[in-house]
Amino acid sequence: MNKSVIRELYDNVFQSGDRLNLFIGINVLIFLLINLVTVFEFLFTHTTLITDWLKTQLSLPAHLPALPYKFWTIFTYMFTHRALFHLLFNMLWLYWMGRIFLDFLNKRQFTFTYLAGGLAGAFLFILAYHTLPALTTSTISASMLGASASVMAIVVAVATLVPNYSIRLLFFGDVRLKYLALAYFAMDVIGIASENPSGNIAHVGGAILGFIYIKQLQNGNDWSKIFKKRSQLKVVQKQNQPVSGSSMIDQAIIDSILDKISKSGYDSLSSSEKKQLFKASNNK
Repeated sequence: MNKSVIRELYDNVFQSGDRLNLFIGINVLIFLLINLVTVFEFLFTHTTLITDWLKTQLSLPAHLPALPYKFWTIFTYMFTHRALFHLLFNMLWLYWMGRIFLDFLNKRQFTFTYLAGGLAGAFLFILAYHTLPALTTSTISASMLGASASVMAIVVAVATLVPNYSIRLLFFGDVRLKYLALAYFAMDVIGIASENPSGNIAHVGGAILGFIYIKQLQNGNDWSKIFKKRSQLKVVQKQNQPVSGSSMIDQAIIDSILDKISKSGYDSLSSSEKKQLFKASNNK
């Protein structure tokens, strides 16, 4: 008997081990929760009291003194959406760019980039509302929600890692990621002067984090190792037993392949190099 649709969705989101599916699933579930509450309130009370309370509890406040009383919002805001098209746009970009990200890097690095990008966006958002004259007048009332800063971190990270990787866009044809990310970033900078400065400022914070993280990764500094579990087992090696260097060699090969991609693009790889990269990504 085939699995029910709900069971299949649950397995894909929570049981598959796919961090991209998990994050998209969390975003969608929170969106559905808020909007189902909105429908219930509309039908039975014709108010939005519970919806407004939920939004307040999940949105990140710009007012710094309020943050200690809502400390969880530095994480919840990056998984919360109210508008359907806001959610749809973010999740489509997250899916497309996340798949490319996971072709070259691992799920721990994906998790770090998403969360750290969101935190960087939150930091820049709060900083801007406490320092920029155009924004300080609305610091107390300003708040922010949405995964855009996290998604922007993923987009820029991928474009920094494989800048010449091309994707096909409707009406534009094949576009290299570096140009796509630059256009996306430019629109966010210009958008700071729009009616929604908070979101665009957060996007810039996420973009900066994504760029710096990949540059550090290419220099051998993997910040995502803070999520790496330390083994509790101690391996005792006999004195005369030679140490295998295969893992070190494999990593050196993968690093050289990634360097080649960053310089010449994915298409410059030989079939053998593509197979090695694919094998390494499946073993992460």
